[in-house]
Amino acid sequence: MVSKGTERWFDVFTYALLILIAIVSVFPLMYVLSVSLTPYSEVLKNGGFVVIPKSITLEAYKYLFSMDSIHRSFGVTLFVTVIGTILNLVITVLLAYPLSKKKLRGRGLFIFLIVFTMMFNGGLIPTYLVVKDAGLLNTIWAMIIPSIVATFNVLIIKTFFEGLPEEIYESARMDGAGEVTVLTRIALPMSVPALMTVGLFYMVSNWNVLFPAVFYITDMKLYPLQLVVRDIIMAADAADLQVEVTLPTDTIRMAAVIVASAPIIAVYPFLQKYLIKGMVLGALKG
Repeated sequence: MVSKGTERWFDVFTYALLILIAIVSVFPLMYVLSVSLTPYSEVLKNGGFVVIPKSITLEAYKYLFSMDSIHRSFGVTLFVTVIGTILNLVITVLLAYPLSKKKLRGRGLFIFLIVFTMMFNGGLIPTYLVVKDAGLLNTIWAMIIPSIVATFNVLIIKTFFEGLPEEIYESARMDGAGEVTVLTRIALPMSVPALMTVGLFYMVSNWNVLFPAVFYITDMKLYPLQLVVRDIIMAADAADLQVEVTLPTDTIRMAAVIVASAPIIAVYPFLQKYLIKGMVLGALKG
């Protein structure tokens, strides 16, 4: 039998470990935010390492938001995030729902083909050729359609649908409901936690879209926010960014990172309860 003293020390160790992990996780973000708000003189005084600035300046943010590319790219990223996430969820649900039915003919084959894509893919060049031949190059859809569904998310929703009581489905069918009605009126309302969890995964992925833009987009008017931020950071690293002496390139880099990260971070607290519940209820079973 474990003594109360042992349990107490175990709790102390657990809380200490969690606090340490929290500090390690939050500290880089605090550092980036602090440097983005720190005047040049204080950055120099502290050798470029600032955690809590003694004074605050918004010059870096004013400079960034004075750039037309930031406003334009923000609109592109917002479109990709909103429309892309909606399409992601629609396709995922339409794929996961029939696969959750054990009576579906060829179900095992379909699941095998879907899981197969988690381990193998066509490669970069064949994917590029498919996108090119589909006429998606230099279109905003090139950042949405090639990644419109994620296999892991399909399995999460499928597992969640399988966990719903079959008696509810049968009762609805006895009342004359078709599969579309059963899906929209019964399955989806009961699956909100799982849908919100998967939706958050898709949302973060769409907001952080970078490589599809690098590979498929050459029109600067279609650059997403992450690609513009990358160019700003690279320009600052190369000292090609022409700004006032009072505005160090480190400050611009950090401000660009905050601008690219803050919106999606702000959304997370509102979805946190769904994320935790969805991950527990929709967890993959062995």
